[in-house]
Amino acid sequence: MSSRTETLASRVAARFAEQLRALPVVSGDVAFEVAAADLRSVCRVLRDDPQFGFEQLIDLSGVDYLDYGRDEWRTLASTTTGFSRGVNRIRETIGESRPGRFAVSYQLLSVANNWRLRLRSFTSEGEPPVIDSVVDIWASANWYEREAFDMFGILFKDHPDLRRLLTDYGFIGHPFRKDFPLIGNVEVRYDAEKQRVVYEPVTIEPRTLVPKVIRNDNRYDAALKTQK
Repeated sequence: MSSRTETLASRVAARFAEQLRALPVVSGDVAFEVAAADLRSVCRVLRDDPQFGFEQLIDLSGVDYLDYGRDEWRTLASTTTGFSRGVNRIRETIGESRPGRFAVSYQLLSVANNWRLRLRSFTSEGEPPVIDSVVDIWASANWYEREAFDMFGILFKDHPDLRRLLTDYGFIGHPFRKDFPLIGNVEVRYDAEKQRVVYEPVTIEPRTLVPKVIRNDNRYDAALKTQK
C-alpha cells in the first residue's frame, strides 16, 4: 500500500471508527465494510467532507455469497486445477440460503484527491434482499442499482424507478444468482403461426462442459510421424 492510500485508510478509519470495518487489502485498494443501517450517512460524509471528496460513484455491483468458501466440484480422473479438468457439479451441496448471502459493492472515486475507495454492505436477510438506495447521493447509482436488481434481485429502498434493465419484461429469475440454472428457465422463439414471440420451457439437456485443450506443436505434425 502506497503512502497515499495509507493516508486515505487512516483518515477513513479515524473518522468512522465505530461504523466501518477494514477489509483485506487487495492490489493496494482501500476497502471497508459498512452496516446497511449506516450506509447512507457514511456515503454522505465521504462525498461532502473535503478530506475525502468522493464526488463520483464509478461502479456498483451485487455479490452473491451462496456457498462461498465451499468446493462444489468433484473431479473425475483429472487434476483439480487448470483448464483441462473434467467435473460434475454436486447439486446437493448448494444451499437454499445462508446468512449474509447478498452484498453490494460500491466503487468510489475522488478526482480532487486522486484516490479510490471500495465499500461493501450486506443486504437484509430473507427474500427479497433489501438495502437503501444511494441515488440521491450519487445520481450514477440509478442504472447501477437497476442492474443489480435485474441480475441479483436486490431491492433498493427509495429508488425512484426500480425496473429491469438488461433482461426482458417477462424474464423469470435473476441470472447472476449462483443458484440460477446455466441453461435458464425458459427459451424464446418466434412462432410463425401465432405471429409473435413465445416463451417455452427450455429444451436443452444439462451437461458437464469440459474445455478441450488444443496443442499445436511438432509432436502432432503428420509429416513427422514414424513411417511403417
